[in-house]
Amino acid sequence: MIVPIIMGSKKDKEFASEIGEYLKKFGIAHEYRVASAHKAPEFALGVLEEYDSKEEDVVYIAVAGRSNALCGVIDGNTENPVITCPPSSSTFAGKDIYSSLRMPSGVAPMVVLEPKNAALAAAKILGLKSEDIKSRVRGYQKDLNESIKRDDEKISGRIE
Repeated sequence: MIVPIIMGSKKDKEFASEIGEYLKKFGIAHEYRVASAHKAPEFALGVLEEYDSKEEDVVYIAVAGRSNALCGVIDGNTENPVITCPPSSSTFAGKDIYSSLRMPSGVAPMVVLEPKNAALAAAKILGLKSEDIKSRVRGYQKDLNESIKRDDEKISGRIE
């Protein structure tokens, strides 16, 4: 099982690194790649072929902003799940997010805006075939639940 994190440019590495850190927490192998759907479409398709030809489960995470064709090109050319996690941008008052949301018919990448949630979505998908990953997701959710309960106790004055 592997999650290729495919970035539109090397400038996306810092943002993509947060996804990778959370994938590590779930025990999921990942690799960082750079492939531009606009500047090097044949190369981007070659990256897909590299992973799709392997005999393992793959969930792609695309990290590209501006005119995010990357997620659509990936999704339109693979049968594997694709999550797009575009970096936030103040350019165009943040409206460049629409390029990640509005896909043509037959192209359906999932849009997840927070890097840690993109990793969680990938973990849940891969957890369908891995009890170990599913167990790690359960543990993560349990920790969140306990954190909320502790916060409630502190705020409500039930504990000091």
